[in-house]
Amino acid sequence: MARTIMLIPTGSNVGLTGVSLGVIRAMERQGVKISLFKPVAQPASGGDRPDQTTTLIQSNTSIPTNKPLKMSHVEKLLGLNQQDVLMEEVIALYAEGSKESEVVLVEGIVPTANYSFANELNFNIAKTLGAEIIFVMSMGSDTPDQLKERVEIARSNFGGIKNDKITGVIVNKVNAPIDAQTLARPDVVEIYHTPKYDGKKIEIDDLRKYSPLPVLGCIPWNIDLTACRTIDMANHLAAKIVNEGEIKQRRIKHVSFCSRSVPNIISHLRPNALLVTSADRADVLATIALSVMNGTEIGGVLLTGGYEIEPQVAQLCQQAFETGLPVFSVDTNTFQTSINLQRFNLEIPVDDKERLDSTQNYVADYIDSNWIKSLTTELSLHQSRMSPPAFRYQLTELARKAEKTIVLPEGDEPRTIKAAAICAERGIARCVLLGNPDEIKRVAKSQGVNLGEGIDILDPEVVRENYVPRLVELRKNKGMTDILAREQLADNVVLGTMMLERSEVDGLVSGAVHTTANTIRPPLQLIKTAPGSSLVSSVFFMLMPEQVYIYGDCAINPDPNAQELAEIAIQSADTAIAFGIEPRVAMISYSTGNSGQGADVEKVKEATKIAQEKRPDLLIDGPLQYDAAVMPDVAKSKAPNSKVAGQATVFIFPDLNTGNTTYKAVQRSADLISIGPMLQGMRKPVNDLSRGALVDDIVYTVALTAIQATQQ
Repeated sequence: MARTIMLIPTGSNVGLTGVSLGVIRAMERQGVKISLFKPVAQPASGGDRPDQTTTLIQSNTSIPTNKPLKMSHVEKLLGLNQQDVLMEEVIALYAEGSKESEVVLVEGIVPTANYSFANELNFNIAKTLGAEIIFVMSMGSDTPDQLKERVEIARSNFGGIKNDKITGVIVNKVNAPIDAQTLARPDVVEIYHTPKYDGKKIEIDDLRKYSPLPVLGCIPWNIDLTACRTIDMANHLAAKIVNEGEIKQRRIKHVSFCSRSVPNIISHLRPNALLVTSADRADVLATIALSVMNGTEIGGVLLTGGYEIEPQVAQLCQQAFETGLPVFSVDTNTFQTSINLQRFNLEIPVDDKERLDSTQNYVADYIDSNWIKSLTTELSLHQSRMSPPAFRYQLTELARKAEKTIVLPEGDEPRTIKAAAICAERGIARCVLLGNPDEIKRVAKSQGVNLGEGIDILDPEVVRENYVPRLVELRKNKGMTDILAREQLADNVVLGTMMLERSEVDGLVSGAVHTTANTIRPPLQLIKTAPGSSLVSSVFFMLMPEQVYIYGDCAINPDPNAQELAEIAIQSADTAIAFGIEPRVAMISYSTGNSGQGADVEKVKEATKIAQEKRPDLLIDGPLQYDAAVMPDVAKSKAPNSKVAGQATVFIFPDLNTGNTTYKAVQRSADLISIGPMLQGMRKPVNDLSRGALVDDIVYTVALTAIQATQQ
C-alpha cells in the first residue's frame, strides 16, 4: 500500500507549487516511485481553469497524476452539506492514480479570503486518505521563536499534539526580502516598495532548535526562481514587439520605472531588469543603449504611452538592439502599466522547462534527504488505516467487479426501491425486487425513481409454486408438507431464501421492514452454515471519523462459550482481511490481562488462547478493556507488550448484551454510520438491515453482500 504524504499550506504566498515540485524531484533522486495527487484544482487566476502543479507535472514528466475536481463543484457539494459525497469522490480519484506508487504526494489547497474552508477541507482530505501531514509555510518577518508559535497554531488546527499523522514542516522563502506588507516577493514594483533585508541569515539548525515539529526542509529565498521570460511579460501585457531580439531567452528579475533624470536611473540599469519608460524619452533610451553596449544584459525595455521611437533615436540605438535587447510597447500610460505589471502571474508557464527544472533542483537540494530515504525504508512500519470514505469506495469498487445478483424481498418498500435504482446506476449489483409489479412501479413513480436496466421485478404470486417441492425436500424431517410450504413461501423472505438456495441469486438483503429474526431464521434453516463453520455470527462496520472498526458479535449469539467466541474472532478477522482492513483483534472484557478474575474474564482468556492456537497468523490478544484496545497511552500502562492494544481494528465482545449495547452507544453518541449486521459463517450471503436504515445503508449492505458472494 502506498505511503501518502500531504503538503498543507498554512497560508497564502508560501510557494506551495515550488515546494511540491522540489519534493517530487528529491524523491525522484532517491528512486522513489511517486505519484502526484491534487484533490481540488486551485488556479491562481480563480475559476475552473487547469491546476498549475498538475499541469506542469503532466506536461513535463511521466509521473502519474489525476485530473483534480473543479473548485466550483467542491463549493457546491460543501454548500449542500454533502461532504461525505465529496470525500468519496476524492478517494475514487486517489485510487485511480496510486496503484503502482510507493509514495503518493498530495497537494492541499491554499487558504485565502475566497476559500476560508481550506483548512477544514484539507484536514478532512488528510483523514480520508490516512495521509501524513507536512505543513508548508514561509518565513515572512518572523524570528525562529515566532515561527514556533505559528507551527503550534497550525498543528492545533489539525488535531493538535494527539494527531500522530502530523510529521513535519517545510519552511520556504527563508531570508527573503520583506516588503511593507511583510510578504516575501520579487523586486517587481520598486516604484511602490523598496524591499528591506536586515542581513541576519537564518539556517536550518536555527529553525530545528525552535520548531516543535521536525523541519524537513529549509529553503532559502532565491530570486532566480521567480525570473520569468521576457516573452511571458510581453504576452501578459499584450504588447507590440518593437525589437524581438532574445525576447524568448532573456529573463526578468527586477522592474524599474525610468521616469527620473539620467543620473538617477543609472543604478537601475542592471542585468535582467525590465526597464519601463516612455518612447519619447530619448535621453533614457540612449542611456539604456549605452549601458547595453557596455555589456549589461538588460532583460527588456517596455515603452509606454503608445508612442513610436523617433527614427533618429532608433538609429542611435540600433547597435544595442542588435545585441539581442528585447523592446516592446503598450498603449497604456505609465500609471496603468504599473498596475497591469502587478497583475502578472509569477507561476511557472507550462512550456518554461528551464525554469521548472531549476526550481525543482534548487528546492530539492534543501529537502532533508534522510526523510526522503525513510519514505520507502519505513513503509512497512506504517500501519494503514481504512478511512470511512476509502471503505465505502472500496465496497462499491469490489461490488462492481463481483457482478452479482441480490434479491430484495421487501420489493415495494420505498427506500429499497431507491437503493435498487442506485445499485443499478452505479453497477454495484443487479437487484431482484420481490413484490407486486404494479405496486412496485407505482411506488417508484411516486418516489421519482426510474426502474431501468439492472433491476428485475419478480411477482411472488407467479413464481411461488416453483419452490414448493424443494422446500418440502429440505424440511421434510421437520414435518414440512406442501400446504405448510405454500404458507411459508407467502413470506417473501422465505421465497428469496429459496431463490438463494437454488443459486438463482447470489445473496439476500432484508430487514427494512422485517425484524432481524424474520430475516435470519429462514436462511439458518435452509442455507445452513458454511463448511468449517460451526455457527453464524455477525459484525458491524463502524465508520469512525478517521478509520473503520469491526464489532462482533452484536446481533446473533446471546452468550457464546469460549470455543464459539474464538470462532467469532477468527470469522471477524477474516472479514476484516476480505474488506481491506488490517486485522488486529481485541478480545474485549471488563479487565485487561490478569488484572481481573471471574467466569466472564476466564471465558475471554480461554477464547483468546483457542483463537491464537487455531490461527497463529492473526494478531489476537485479550482480555483487553476497550480503552486499552483503542488508546495508545492507556495501552502503554495496561498492556505494554501487546501488539494489539492501542491499535485494535477488530473488537470481539464477550456476549450479545455487551456487543449490542456498545455498538448502539457508540453509533448514537458519536453520530456515525454503522453498516450491518453482516452475517458470517453462512454458506451463502444473507444480510440484515436496521428498520431505520437509510437508502445509503441499503446500498452499502447490497455491496457487502455482493462481495461476500464472490468470496464464497
